[in-house]
Amino acid sequence: MRIILIGETCWDTYRSGAVNRISPEAPVPVLDWSGEETSQEGMAMNVCQNLKNLGVEVELHTRFVEQKIRYFSGQHQLLRVDTPLSGWSTFDPEEIEEWNPDAIVISDYNKGFVSYDAIRYIRTNYSGPMFIDTKKPDLQQFDGIITKINTDEWNRRVSDHPDSNQLIVTGGGGKITSGEKEWSPEQIEMVDVCGAGDTFFAAYIVEYLQTHNKSDAIEFAMKAAAITVQHLGVYAPTLEEI
Repeated sequence: MRIILIGETCWDTYRSGAVNRISPEAPVPVLDWSGEETSQEGMAMNVCQNLKNLGVEVELHTRFVEQKIRYFSGQHQLLRVDTPLSGWSTFDPEEIEEWNPDAIVISDYNKGFVSYDAIRYIRTNYSGPMFIDTKKPDLQQFDGIITKINTDEWNRRVSDHPDSNQLIVTGGGGKITSGEKEWSPEQIEMVDVCGAGDTFFAAYIVEYLQTHNKSDAIEFAMKAAAITVQHLGVYAPTLEEI
């Protein structure tokens, strides 16, 4: 299976330390940072890694647009600082040389890398399956594209998707809604939800392309995401784990 993946990438950085007191300046914890730091590639790069772990050949078109620094004490996240990166260019569909993948996937964080015009161009020139995970609010632009958003993005939308059965909405606690159906996950202990949406998105795509069954794909994707949230930081499960 070969997929073209388009989207923004970030650096996910994790800094850990201990909290033993509250600041006298404001009612906030004071983190004694130990100097421990790890970094991973997130957003579209995380979708890419999830797809590869599920056996997919990926052609990736991306730019690094942001750094996200998370501060932890134990398994408790205290703060996240997002810093935009400069010097990157927007996506040009002419970058795609061979328009013959099994699917085209867009991981769109609405940072300006992938425009509505570029998405329309791809949909016009490619007749195969398309999937998008987007923060763009104008959902009517995604006619004919299987679209994933979360409940916050649903509440911020300025238009509805032309086909509710092609819209998948992920909610708090892992609940999924599509069309008139809902899916609820098994209750598990969550460590970190970072990257769970990317895992769900990638796993859904792989299973859907193999079965063409939305319910089966959602259930498979929920199992994959349930594995991710039991790890600190982004985590891409393998087929064997799922």
